[in-house]
Amino acid sequence: MSSAGEHLRERLQRLPPGRRAELAELLRRGKPEWFSRQGSSDPEMRLFCISHAGGGAAVFRGWSDLLPEGVEVCAVQLPGRETRAGEQPYLRMEPLVTDLHAAIVPLLDRPFALFGHSMGALVAFELARRLRREGSPRPEHLFLAAFRAPQLPSPNIRIYHLPDEVLKTVLAKDGTPQSVLDNAEIMAALLPTLRADLELCDTYEHSDEPPLATPMSVFGGRDDVRVSQTDLEQWKAQADNDFSLSMLPGSHFFLRGSRDLLLAEISKKLTTSEGDLPA
Repeated sequence: MSSAGEHLRERLQRLPPGRRAELAELLRRGKPEWFSRQGSSDPEMRLFCISHAGGGAAVFRGWSDLLPEGVEVCAVQLPGRETRAGEQPYLRMEPLVTDLHAAIVPLLDRPFALFGHSMGALVAFELARRLRREGSPRPEHLFLAAFRAPQLPSPNIRIYHLPDEVLKTVLAKDGTPQSVLDNAEIMAALLPTLRADLELCDTYEHSDEPPLATPMSVFGGRDDVRVSQTDLEQWKAQADNDFSLSMLPGSHFFLRGSRDLLLAEISKKLTTSEGDLPA
């Protein structure tokens, strides 16, 4: 198998000349900062984490403290939020996954796993499929949370174009604290990014491919009114290896109140994936 650097060079050569030069320059300068990294500086495994719509890398702050010491948490920082607030967010899945793949390949020099919550689960799934298509290293494990299986039709109307007040109602139902909803400054920063992320999800079109050979663990919130256990069970059709489903206490954002339980489950799976990983 070719090295990570060779994979990246091959990927760059397939891009249009203008986009290739732009991305090559960004990577040469080390910007944009796609990953917020925490934990081991010489890891035995990397866990790449992708947040929900409107969220950023800060969602995963402190995770490395609750994972095995050999794991480095690499929280994906998408444009349009936090340290990349001045950049335009992606509106479609394909260009996002294309650029994320190019950014992540140099870090695939050791075993790794992917975690995604809500929108992040869909991105992680499509990234895993892109890695397979490109012949890139395969993740040791795929952790997906709070998003229906991608082959299922969306049960909801498209909402990304609806007024701000409607989006606030969606946030409230998902468990966003009222103190956040009432803060005009926070909402002014959050809503444009949320709207872009919702457009990315609402316009997603699933294409049939063979199931992934990567072990897959799916998580859901027992009180999630948006994503049911039945929706999550259908992920099994995308797995051609070990599959598990765990329902944890909480709603759509169960990874807040049930963070310790979630990370305990992830730790078990990572230790199993990489037998000599310190517990």
